[in-house]
Amino acid sequence: MASVDVFLRPVHPGDLPVFFRHMSDPEANRMAAFTAEDPTDRARFDAHWERILASPDVVTRTVLAYGVVVGHAAVYGEPGRREVTYFVDRGHWGRGIATAALRELLAEVPERPLLARTAADNTGSVRVLEKCGFTVVGRDRGFANARGAEIDELVLRLDG
Repeated sequence: MASVDVFLRPVHPGDLPVFFRHMSDPEANRMAAFTAEDPTDRARFDAHWERILASPDVVTRTVLAYGVVVGHAAVYGEPGRREVTYFVDRGHWGRGIATAALRELLAEVPERPLLARTAADNTGSVRVLEKCGFTVVGRDRGFANARGAEIDELVLRLDG
């Protein structure tokens, strides 16, 4: 696999329509599992992002590869219980972009520990997190909107 240059930058208002398109993909939502109740509801999407971007406690970045917006990554939550999240457009899966983006985000946000949660069967996301130093510290079950059912979830942590 050839190396892809991945960059993070602050989110610009023009990124939001791209994020909405990415996050409206039914297959990507099925894999992510824990998504918005209705990923096609643009008003709710916009309100959600307005809250995120207004919060001083959230570090949100746009992921760029090949010179285009391919996703986003963030750290959010209460001190001591902060979590990472990321979303990469399905057309760019399997190229190391999520791993490179998460590594860059982790370098920018040095606080530890950080947590992450993923559907237990989302092997791609589990691999990304483990490549970045996260280890599985627990299991949970939660309702996954994108699957319309309760599913198994892994809880991972990055220390030191």
